[in-house]
Amino acid sequence: MSITIAAVIPLYNGEPFIGAALHSVLAQTRPADEVIVVNDGSTDEGPAIVEEIARHHPVRLMHKPNGGQSSARNLAIRSTTCSHIALLDQDDVWYEDHLAALHQPFVDAEIRRLGLVYGNLDQIDRNGRLITEHCLDQVPTPHPKRSLMQCLQHDMFILPGASLVDRQAMLDAGLFDERLSGYEDDDLFVRLYSMGVKSCYLDKSVTMWRIYPESTSFSARMARSRMIYFHKLIEAHPDEPRLGLFWRRDVIAPRFTSILRSEFLQASKAADFDRALRAWDDLKTVAPYMKKRMQMRIRLVGPLIEATLAGPLTSVARRLLRHALR
Repeated sequence: MSITIAAVIPLYNGEPFIGAALHSVLAQTRPADEVIVVNDGSTDEGPAIVEEIARHHPVRLMHKPNGGQSSARNLAIRSTTCSHIALLDQDDVWYEDHLAALHQPFVDAEIRRLGLVYGNLDQIDRNGRLITEHCLDQVPTPHPKRSLMQCLQHDMFILPGASLVDRQAMLDAGLFDERLSGYEDDDLFVRLYSMGVKSCYLDKSVTMWRIYPESTSFSARMARSRMIYFHKLIEAHPDEPRLGLFWRRDVIAPRFTSILRSEFLQASKAADFDRALRAWDDLKTVAPYMKKRMQMRIRLVGPLIEATLAGPLTSVARRLLRHALR
C-alpha cells in the first residue's frame, strides 16, 4: 500500500516548545511527505521560530484567526493531499522512529479497514525531563478498543500525537468538532469506531507527552469542552432498557461523575474555589443521568456543599461530596 504522510502541528502561543516539536518531526527516520504548521492566531514569537526553520527545511506555515486546536487541525487536513495524517501538539515531541513504527501496520495490511494506528507514550515535564515511561500501562482502559463500551466508559487515552490516521476516514467521520478544545480526540475516535474503522495499538512509546500546570488539561476552556462532549454522548447514546443497555446511567454518567469528583476535590484542596464551583455545577448537570439513589443524595447535600465550599469549611464540602457519590 502506498502511503503518504502529512505531519500536522497546530500552533497557538507555543514559543517555548514549537522548535523542539518541529525538529522532532524533521528528524524522523521515515520522513513525513509534508509538514504543516497552522498558526492559530498566535501573539508570541512562535510563528517566527517556524518561519526560521522553514528557511532551511520543507515546512508549510499556514495562518488563521484564533479558533482553537480543532479548527487548526481541520484546516491542515483539508489542505493536504496526503493519504494519512500524523498529528502533533506544539508542546509534545516525537521519538525519531515515530512515523516508521506507526506506518508499518498500514503497509502490512493485515487488519481489515485499518484507519488508526497509535502507540504508547512517555510523560515529560515542562523542561523535558522524563517523568513516567509507558504511560498507557497505568490507565484503566484496554488497548486497542474492541467495543463501544470500552470507548465510552473511560477517557480513551489515544493521544493524537501518538497516532497515525487515515485521512479519508477522518473526512468521512466529519473531522474534529470545532466547538471542542479538549476531548476533541475522544469525540473523533469514538465516531471512527462507530463507523467500523479498525485500530491497531503498538505497545511502545512513540511520543514524549509534556504535562505541566499551564497545559490545556487544567483550563476552564477544557472544562467547557468536557461538558459539550458529555452532552454529545448523552444525545448519541440513549438508554435502551429493552436491550438491557443503559449507556447514560451505567456508562456515561459514571465516567463524568468520576472525572468531576476528582476535579472538585483537587480544586477545593488547592483553594481554587472558582474551579471547584465549576466542577460542582457540572456535577449537577450530570446528576439527572445518575442512578436514583445518587440523584437523591446530590439533592439532599447540595445546599450544604454550596454553603461550605469556600473558606474554613471546605473540608466539610469534600466529605459531603464523597458521601453523595459513594
